[in-house]
Order: sequence, then C-alpha cells, then structure tokens
Amino acid sequence: MTPKHFNRFLFFKLPSAWLCGVRVAAVTQETCAVTVRYKWINQNPFRSMFWAVQGMAAELSTGAMVILAIKKSSKNVSMLVLNSKASFTKKAKGKITFTCQDGDRVVKALQTTIANGEPQTFWMKSVGVNTEGVVVSTFDFEWTLKRKS
Repeated sequence: MTPKHFNRFLFFKLPSAWLCGVRVAAVTQETCAVTVRYKWINQNPFRSMFWAVQGMAAELSTGAMVILAIKKSSKNVSMLVLNSKASFTKKAKGKITFTCQDGDRVVKALQTTIANGEPQTFWMKSVGVNTEGVVVSTFDFEWTLKRKS
C-alpha cells in the first residue's frame, strides 16, 4: 500500500480528515509520516490548528503501519485504539508533519497474536513538528490487535 492508497482511503472512509488536509506522505513497515497544513477549515479560535485535527494526523501515522502490517500478514485481525495521550508544546501553524517510528512494535504484536490467538496491546508515539523542526505536539496511542476467528 502506498501513500496514494491511504489518501484515497481517507477520502472515502475518513472524509473529515481528508477535508481537513490530513495526508499520508510516506509509509513503510517501520515508519510513517503524515502531514497537515493549518488552514481555515482546521483552525481553532486561537489562530492555530485545532487539537483534534492534530490527533487525526497523529493517529493515522500510527494506524497506517498497523493497517499495512495486517494487510501483509493476510490474516483476519482487528485493530482498535484503547487509549490516547497528548501533549502540546507550541501553536501548530503552517505545515505540521507527524512521524511515528514504532513499526517494530506492530510487527511484534501482530506475530504474537497470530501465533497464540491472544489479543495484544502496545503503545505507539507520534511526534508533530513544524517546518522549522520544532515539536508542536506529541501523541501516544495504545493499540490492540485481536485475531478474528
């Protein structure tokens, strides 16, 4: 699956994210980068990007790797976010890139749940930086994988 496939998926299955400008820039089994640009449709009253739009981009940067790993496995596995945490350190203006480099955690959890059938949970971190390289927000998502019978 390429960024183009994920962005088409956004258009049809997550149109609010697509309309807000969330786009997958790059995705591999190890890492994923998702961008979103501050604009009128995703603003808050404080002249920066609404926190929920940042959350959509951050979640996609983790979830895209989960989707990719499940698809590559050809197994029937469900995925769900159980918990999330976020911290905001600077106003999000301009183009923000959310990057997750926790693909190894996905692979390990997926292999375990496929091997023994037990649900697996794991945390993934996505860091959002502006074009100057300054961190604007950090999100952590707890994912669960469960093999379907």
